Amino acid sequence: MNWLLVALGAMVGAPLRYLTDRAVQSRHDSLFPWGTFVVNVTGCLILGLLTGASAADAHLRLLLGTGLCGALTTYSTFSYETLRLTETGAGLYAAANAVASVTAGLGAAFAGVSLARAVGA
Repeated sequence: MNWLLVALGAMVGAPLRYLTDRAVQSRHDSLFPWGTFVVNVTGCLILGLLTGASAADAHLRLLLGTGLCGALTTYSTFSYETLRLTETGAGLYAAANAVASVTAGLGAAFAGVSLARAVGA
């Protein structure tokens, strides 16, 4: 049963990542990987909300946390895009991507936990 919840969440998260990434990136004429940045920060916020919600049971955590957020966020693409920026001589963009992604991701996770606790979820 647990694997099914993870698979169902991933079935939503993976296409959501792809579609969001393409929609965001198409609106920016920049080397910076805005699409990946947005999906990763959004996933961190969702996971933070879920973590801070005391009412979230184990099944919901598997569905949304492991399945949805696991497929929505993408450390491998973040790493690849940062490496490609470095290789193409866009070192400043690569450094900005690394620093901004980690900082914003952690900030979003902490904000999600705090928000969930504040509303008593």
